[in-house]
Amino acid sequence: MFFRRKGEKEHTQLNDINSGIEYIIVGLGNPGRQYAGTRHNAGFITIDSLAEKLGVKIDRIKFKAVCCQATVGGKRVLLLKPQTFMNNSGEAVVQATKFYKIPPERTIIIFDDISLEPGQLRIRRKGSDGGQKGMRSIIYLSGSDAYPRIKMGVGAKPNPSWDLADWVLSGFKKDEAEKLMSAVDKAHAALELMVNGGIDMAMNKFNS
Repeated sequence: MFFRRKGEKEHTQLNDINSGIEYIIVGLGNPGRQYAGTRHNAGFITIDSLAEKLGVKIDRIKFKAVCCQATVGGKRVLLLKPQTFMNNSGEAVVQATKFYKIPPERTIIIFDDISLEPGQLRIRRKGSDGGQKGMRSIIYLSGSDAYPRIKMGVGAKPNPSWDLADWVLSGFKKDEAEKLMSAVDKAHAALELMVNGGIDMAMNKFNS
């Protein structure tokens, strides 16, 4: 089912995926079952929840990512989950933005933030990577820090001696997971404002 004659359907599929995209919404995380539901995958969790809400499936493989088209806030968007592992997220994001000719200002990045508690989120118009390596890769490879972003709280290390990598790759406790999903719902509402130029409104309404 994955084989076709050279050129067959490729042109049609390319046009289909490239039609009218106005924004790209990226959720950062690590691929693989062993990482599903971990703190570092808060971006994936948010995108997956949004796709379910919109009734779309993120099942197209392109740009070193899985992706699909959707409509958010009346805008045609591409939902993107890089499959490069977190530290190389920029490879997928740069490929997708170049293909669609979408500038950083219309590419929204969603990722985990250990400085915020589960249930909190913080929206920024642009800025540094803040120590988040996926965001660092995006800024480095694109040469721009002008990406609007939604930071999803995942909580700080409970003990300073804990290894940070072990912490962000750990799962949520039940109450933390419930709080995260509350923040995910807020992120959905924030995205509808953001794709319509309402970043300031989203920050005023949802920033913790």
